[in-house]
Amino acid sequence: MSRRLPLGEGEAGRAACARVLLRAGVVEKTGEALSTAVLARRVGWTVDLVCAMAAELLAEHWNTADVDTLASGADPGGRKLPSNAWMALRRLGWTATPARGVRVNDRIVRMAQEQAGRALRSANWRAGLTSAVLRTWPRDPDKRTPQEWDQVRAAIPGGEYLPSSVIRSRTRQVVSFERRNGRRAADVFELEPAPRVARMLLLAACDGQQATIERGEDDRQRALLRLQLPTRPDPRTYADWAWVACPITLPPTIPPNAILHLPTLRMTDAKVRADLAYTHPVPQARRIGHTVALGVDWGLGTLLSAGAARLHDDGRITTLGAGAQFRAAGVLAKQHRLRGICERLHAKTDHYTRLADQSLDAKATVLTEEIRRVSERRSNLNDALAWSAARWSVDQAIAAGATVIYLEDLRSMEAGGTGRTHNTRMSQTVRGQITDRMRHLAAETGIAVVTVPARNTSKHCPCCLTPLRHRKAPDRPTTAGWKWAICPNTECGWQGDRDQGAWRRIAARGLTHQNKTVTDRANGP
Repeated sequence: MSRRLPLGEGEAGRAACARVLLRAGVVEKTGEALSTAVLARRVGWTVDLVCAMAAELLAEHWNTADVDTLASGADPGGRKLPSNAWMALRRLGWTATPARGVRVNDRIVRMAQEQAGRALRSANWRAGLTSAVLRTWPRDPDKRTPQEWDQVRAAIPGGEYLPSSVIRSRTRQVVSFERRNGRRAADVFELEPAPRVARMLLLAACDGQQATIERGEDDRQRALLRLQLPTRPDPRTYADWAWVACPITLPPTIPPNAILHLPTLRMTDAKVRADLAYTHPVPQARRIGHTVALGVDWGLGTLLSAGAARLHDDGRITTLGAGAQFRAAGVLAKQHRLRGICERLHAKTDHYTRLADQSLDAKATVLTEEIRRVSERRSNLNDALAWSAARWSVDQAIAAGATVIYLEDLRSMEAGGTGRTHNTRMSQTVRGQITDRMRHLAAETGIAVVTVPARNTSKHCPCCLTPLRHRKAPDRPTTAGWKWAICPNTECGWQGDRDQGAWRRIAARGLTHQNKTVTDRANGP
């Protein structure tokens, strides 16, 4: 079966992922039916074998020299390293071996090398960031001068676009290490231990001798995943491995013409979940040539404010309607409450640790489990909020006939100066997740998502660009505030919610300067 995706004119291939559950399996040789629990146990044995080898590889090569060698892209002989992590590690001679007496095939070793190689490659960016921060260490770590900010950004590759919060957090990490150890760390490998190996199987590193996946010919919403699994936790011979066929019901989000790829298997709550990757054709998003755009502004009380604008042939930009707002006050309030609960649980656990009383170990264990549950609830809440906000934004663009969404770039925004409640809620806002999911959903309909500079979007009038006066409310025009904006220009006289004015400025800025749009290979425009 060909894995090449046929594309028509004006189409692009879009890679996406859907999560499915492996509910059962059948041993092909004997016809034995495997229940969900038995299948999870056998997959778990395979995960244990892979994780042990990957952890050993990470611990052995978690140092500056090896990470730099892998990141250089060339082997000692000067040949270019392959893009696949497992192939690059083999070219460098970094091998993984199972425990003594355990027999695994080469594809199992591949998965371990792939997982370790990806972790080592991802560490290169953190190593470069930490090295730049250490080389340009400021006189006062709590407050850099403008010159010191310029120095550290110049030392970081792409540092001019890096959010200030990332540099500050890395600086605090170094300060914390120095406070504990009485000296400054030499590199990131002293600051951070080798990362924990995730319990998963990267089947994408395998070929047909370990796993295959085929879509049903009659029923396109069914697929069959075949893979080799051990029959015991410590397989001694190849006879201890058997082919298992796992039927999969595909979710309706996977189009009938999509090409399926080998999934990543994850162990979650004694169940096997598969992150099923697929590729399908979508309309290609344009970088320039937009006439109708949706401007989206982040808010304090209101999570998102959005509205459409049109660019006319004579250069005029007019709004299409009054815009809309996405309010999530209830979700943010619950998020704030769960955060407080989590902080109190952490405080209790830390107190028990300081007491060092063995009789409190049982209570500490209960608290640790409760922290995990609360953290999982917060994560699920953030995920649901991100998908909901992204879906709302894309639906607004589709309804307005927009071909691009201009989104305020607040990657470097840090909460502060707006009161304890607003500071906390802004810190918890999942802006990055919303942006990622917005790009994901917009790609289905060929809508581009472009981030634009946020500077002065709420400061100037959207009609005449005069600096606005911000007041408490429309019926309190003399009380200073931030929510209501009034244009002091008597010839203009515009007034409205500051967020409503901001999305007008964002859309106008994007349409006016769309020829300066730069495409990012990872995220698009």
